[in-house]
Amino acid sequence: MKTEKELNEKIMSLTMKIREKRPELIKYLDEMPITIPNESDPEITHKILKDYIESLKNLLNKTA
Repeated sequence: MKTEKELNEKIMSLTMKIREKRPELIKYLDEMPITIPNESDPEITHKILKDYIESLKNLLNKTA
């Protein structure tokens, strides 16, 4: 299992890839559910981070 740090690094890498190669997609990053929590103090779990990574990959692949 990847560590939280490794998952966050992957998220950062994918986010930077979107910003550099597909800047028109940046607006969708703010709309993703993980960036708009419905709780005042949400718990961020490994599953949530993995799901977010998958959603970033899907965003890149779907619109490529």
